[in-house]
Amino acid sequence: MTAGFGSGDGRPAGAEPDGVGGPTGERPGPLPPRIEPHPGAAPTWSAAPTGDADPSRVVPTPRTGWSGPPNTGQWGGPQPSPVAAPAPYAAPGNPAAHGAGAPTVPPSAGGHPSPAPSFPGGYPQQPGGPASAPPLATAGHPGGPAQPGWPGAAPPPLAGAPRRRWPVVLATLLVVVLAAVAGVQAYQLDRLGDRLADTDRRLAQAQDGDGTRFDALEKRAEALEKQAGAAFNPEAVASAVLPSVFRVRAGQFTGTAFAVGKPAAGGGTNLFTNFHVVEAVWDGGGREVFLERTDQRFPATIVKVDKTNDVAQLRTSGKFTGLVTAPAAVKSGQQIVVVGAPLGLEDSVTTGVVSALRSASGGSGPSIQFDAPINPGNSGGPVINGSKQVVGIATAKARDAEGIGLAVPIKVACDGFKIC
Repeated sequence: MTAGFGSGDGRPAGAEPDGVGGPTGERPGPLPPRIEPHPGAAPTWSAAPTGDADPSRVVPTPRTGWSGPPNTGQWGGPQPSPVAAPAPYAAPGNPAAHGAGAPTVPPSAGGHPSPAPSFPGGYPQQPGGPASAPPLATAGHPGGPAQPGWPGAAPPPLAGAPRRRWPVVLATLLVVVLAAVAGVQAYQLDRLGDRLADTDRRLAQAQDGDGTRFDALEKRAEALEKQAGAAFNPEAVASAVLPSVFRVRAGQFTGTAFAVGKPAAGGGTNLFTNFHVVEAVWDGGGREVFLERTDQRFPATIVKVDKTNDVAQLRTSGKFTGLVTAPAAVKSGQQIVVVGAPLGLEDSVTTGVVSALRSASGGSGPSIQFDAPINPGNSGGPVINGSKQVVGIATAKARDAEGIGLAVPIKVACDGFKIC
């Protein structure tokens, strides 16, 4: 900026005191600097109003009505908007210089006028000063440099400002971690599936082995049951047979009879005994005999006899369980039970083995030799194997000898009487 002062007296060139100042005629205080117009911009000066004594005194036309977007500055904050220019500056004591009613600046203490306020559009030209001065270039003013915050001007990047990329990095890291966790879980699930499949396979194999062992145990149990059934048990045999065995009283003689086969035609029960037990009654023309069991007595009839094989058939009206006959012939060494009433003692049981199977000789039929003890009264009683089946009919014993008994094979009796 250029100050408008002359040389020598310290006053602006061409300025007159006009009676302004203190009593000593001192000059007014220094005027404020003026703002030169922007280079290349046309000055907006106008002539003084009519009546000005000095036509060389010109004042700038106020720049009123100018407006523009607020200067936001470098940081984007609001900046003061330009204010309307006040009335031009008028020297004290010369109101006509700018027309009637122009505002004047009151003198400051000491008699000097106060500095004029600054104007956005520039200061008025002072007497003796240069003809024109460039105004102060402001932000956003035409011809001035573009400042940040105005339309069309991009704010410069902050030096050293960090670029906030950590949300992207964090999201990427999170995706990687989740993918790793999912991969580990998938691997563990795959291994768990393999282990479960292996466990199922081993369990199936174990179940197959258990099933095989169970089947083997079942077969073994069946074999043991057969062996147990085949095992000789005199007690079991006696318990099953005794209810079907009776004492026979035929006149003055006694012997044994047993129920056999299916029920007789028309009801009742068929029984076997020895012929020599009922021989006296039969030869005497009688047919009636009695069956005794404990305190019970049942009448029976002699139906048929076989003197050669010493077998007789009886029938009673009572209903009793018939014993089952063995389908095959006995063998030597087979264990047997003999049930009868020796010397009239009913429900007597003796045991032994088959000594031999004898063929018919001397006019008698075949016979079974056994070693079970028998006595008079056992004649006609059943000889039972371990399967509770009748294998023969006890007939006689050897005199003056021990352990030699004889029985008629059951097959001979069944074939002769057809009641088995």
